[in-house]
Amino acid sequence: MELDLSPLWISLKSVLTATLIAFFLGIIVARQMLIYQGKLKGLIDGILTLPLVLPPTVVGFFLLLLFGKNSLFGKLLYLVGINVIFSWTGTVIAATVVAFPLMYKTSLGAFKQIDQNLIYAARTLGVSEGTIFWRITFPLAWQGILGGTILAFARALGEFGATLMLAGNIPGKTQTIPLAIFFAAEGGNMEQALIWVLVIVGVSLAVVASLNNLSDEKRVISRRKFGNVNFRFAKLKFGYERLSQIVQQYFRSHNSFSNSLYRRQFRQNSPAFLEMDIVNQNPGFTLSVAFTTDNNPLGILGGSGSGKSMTLRCLAGLGTPTSGRIVLNGRVLFDSKKGINVPTRHRRIGFLFQNYALFPHMNVTENIAFGLQHGRYNGFSLTKAELNRRVAEKIALVELQGLEKRYPYQLSGGQQQRVALARALAIEPEALLLDEPFSALDTYLRSRIEKQLTETLATYQGVTLFVTHNLEEAYRVCKNLLVFSHGEIIANGSKTEIFKHPSKLQVAQITQCKNFSRARAISPTQVEVLDWGCTLQVIEPIPNQLAYVGIRAHHLIFTDEDKQENSFKAWLVQTSETPHRMTVYLKLHSPPTNSKDYHLQAEVYKEKWALLKDISCPWRIYLDPLRLLLLTAKE
Repeated sequence: MELDLSPLWISLKSVLTATLIAFFLGIIVARQMLIYQGKLKGLIDGILTLPLVLPPTVVGFFLLLLFGKNSLFGKLLYLVGINVIFSWTGTVIAATVVAFPLMYKTSLGAFKQIDQNLIYAARTLGVSEGTIFWRITFPLAWQGILGGTILAFARALGEFGATLMLAGNIPGKTQTIPLAIFFAAEGGNMEQALIWVLVIVGVSLAVVASLNNLSDEKRVISRRKFGNVNFRFAKLKFGYERLSQIVQQYFRSHNSFSNSLYRRQFRQNSPAFLEMDIVNQNPGFTLSVAFTTDNNPLGILGGSGSGKSMTLRCLAGLGTPTSGRIVLNGRVLFDSKKGINVPTRHRRIGFLFQNYALFPHMNVTENIAFGLQHGRYNGFSLTKAELNRRVAEKIALVELQGLEKRYPYQLSGGQQQRVALARALAIEPEALLLDEPFSALDTYLRSRIEKQLTETLATYQGVTLFVTHNLEEAYRVCKNLLVFSHGEIIANGSKTEIFKHPSKLQVAQITQCKNFSRARAISPTQVEVLDWGCTLQVIEPIPNQLAYVGIRAHHLIFTDEDKQENSFKAWLVQTSETPHRMTVYLKLHSPPTNSKDYHLQAEVYKEKWALLKDISCPWRIYLDPLRLLLLTAKE
């Protein structure tokens, strides 16, 4: 008896159609679910993945209820001449429904693995969400998507119960290979059933092997060129995008000169200015900040979790404040009362992320050019020559000549930081946000990169916010400082004033003062220092709510004068050495009883220590009244 091959063709046709539908539908739904943060997210996700856990016959029963001639949907389809029950269309629908959850979940998982800072970085460059998806998200998630495609194909090929319920077993019409196997075995024709089993195993192995070979080939290409990311997808040009380029090029080229001239005139005639007054309430933490700044770099200091990075994110549009107002160079970026919330890609704000967020499938030139090519600021109005000129200009600015074709994984941390800075500056942002740009660098690189950053900022005319937890970095790079604590600004002013005259204990601690004691005023010029066991003469006016006295470790003075005011006997407790300085722990008034029995830390250079260490204790320490910090308590 000749073998009827119709189940093979029906299966292949049905499975390929179902896989194709599940592929696009799964990616689209996964992308939307990634963005959606509503209260029903868990419920919707459960419904979408339900076919994974339900028996296929139950899935088929629900499909029968949905598409049956007595259902509302079935009646509407029947009116337009579409019959799903006992048709090839029903076979495709059944296969699609059971294959879709696998495609959806694997795509969603692949999207979640992508560093979100890459998406945020693309938004700050003025790039649309569609372009971000096709140029960033999709290329970086291709391995997960390929895995989902394999799983979806295998599940659709093996579908039995739902197909039988919805499409039935009609030879030459809806009978797929699984159905042919079942009914051949049920009829006692084990030989024919075995043939179909071997066919379905062969088809499955061929498809899986082909996809795995494709995956391996692309992985090899990726490792050689792009650091484990497939670049081929990133080069796709879709028709709608090209059409959009042609249309926008006309209007942008028509206005590009006037827009560029406007920006230059604005920067020449109006100094950069930022006004920010916002409240952002989150569970367990509230950010409440208000400040203004100009084109002088503004340093933002504070401990971890104090609200520094959240402030930058609100300014860039990556987070939405609960209330308040943000105005940059006269443009209102956010106003809760007026309902204004300008999207990130329209704000013209450059953002240098802590991990730099370079696109791993793009080389140095492509990273820097990305915002110029695809952003809304200058994008399609630039000729290739102009684009190359601007990119070359930025590469020269950050001294990366010769590295244009390298990919991020081929660069050192300092080089990556400079690429990220050049990329942010390429779009000519009105504000530049630097979120701890040196934190990922080795110590030996920091000084050189910091010097280069300072030189770059000297020519930048926009607003600069520099977030760091390192006082010395902020002091060298910035003219003015903000000090954050628990979501509030506790100090705002010039770096010199904040360093010399902190008014609160928190500010002194954040600015790295190491010596504190509880204190109380006993006269207009004297304070009793409780923890150090002494009375000090002071020159500065004593605040009404004096709670602490402090003095910086490098302000302690070793003296030979016995009767000098504010000088006391001191015994050495222990030392801590650095390459250039020695930290000396001292006990006042009497010898120490153990290694933790000390009052003050003094920092001295090695040259001074070489002379001091041979002098027998007790030494004498002078606390200069002009160096004393009179501090109020923590709020």
